Amino acid sequence: MAKIELAGLGHRYPGNDTYSLQPQTMVWEDGGAYALLGPSGCGKTTLLNIISGLLVPSEGRVLFDGRDVTSLPTERRNIAQVFQFPIIYDTMTVFDNLAFPLRNRKLAEPEVRSRVQEIAEILDLSADLKRRASGLSAEDKQRISLGRGLVRKDVAAVLFDEPLTVIDPHVKWLLRRQLKRIHHQLKLSLIYVTHDQIEALTFADRVVVMYQGQVVQMGTPQDLFETPAHTFVGHFIGSPGMNLLPCELNGSSIRIAEQSFAIDAALATRLAQVGKPLTLGVRPEFIQCAPGGEKAGLSAKVVRLEDLGTSKLLTVHLGGHQMKVKLGEHAQINADHVQLALQPARTMFYADDQRVA
Repeated sequence: MAKIELAGLGHRYPGNDTYSLQPQTMVWEDGGAYALLGPSGCGKTTLLNIISGLLVPSEGRVLFDGRDVTSLPTERRNIAQVFQFPIIYDTMTVFDNLAFPLRNRKLAEPEVRSRVQEIAEILDLSADLKRRASGLSAEDKQRISLGRGLVRKDVAAVLFDEPLTVIDPHVKWLLRRQLKRIHHQLKLSLIYVTHDQIEALTFADRVVVMYQGQVVQMGTPQDLFETPAHTFVGHFIGSPGMNLLPCELNGSSIRIAEQSFAIDAALATRLAQVGKPLTLGVRPEFIQCAPGGEKAGLSAKVVRLEDLGTSKLLTVHLGGHQMKVKLGEHAQINADHVQLALQPARTMFYADDQRVA
């Protein structure tokens, strides 16, 4: 296991003037479970390939426990990798597949058996150890692939590149739980690449959100949900994502679509210092809704109310802007207009997409 440091790391592919990975510096602590989260093309696989040694960055350094490994090939970085499609030997038994990385490093056979049994038990493969891998399902083959990545105790980190994409949703949920348990039991450094926010938020202790080749926020799942540092994080995390509306500061009030509400004086002072167009961000969960006749808050026109089973989702128009409001499962809306009250502590303001602290 190792602490991984990225020092001024950036990458441009040959013949391309724009960065695929914007220069950045960050530290990933030894023994942490991290997820690299973002849409296709955001740079997360490029970053993973640089960490693994499959790609040499055009600038900056990669350090494992303070040792510069930037120019070292993959085989000299002491890492394990698990890919989207399982890489196993069909002609071998499950036991021999799991044992292969250990035997390759000349470990004593008793230690090999002990470690394989331990990993097989965690991944529910104990009953299949004598079976040939060729006769197993795609899900079980991916379990073997996961096990091959996890079986070594001496790895600096285990890197997962969307390993559950082709797995059945129910099995995917079980494997995520198993990975979480493995991390707590074995204390390995895990880096998991995915475009699926559910996978990232349920697996990782800390999530690294990427957008257009840049890390826009690293934090706990709670951090990303409650205090998004970038408008993309607010929009991308959550279902539905954060409501984002252009607004103006007017003294100690915020003006949205010809309506205003008061804010804290200290916050108003801070926003006045920004000197740039502002965007208000508030999650659907942090908006209170009252009948339109109560005349408290921002007046909005009701568009529709959807029943989601455990909750209801209200869509409204505020001026020319659409907003989503998450309500309790028993909520009823029998009016054309409602009054919206935004929780002050949960309402964020952004300038140039960055949260104003």
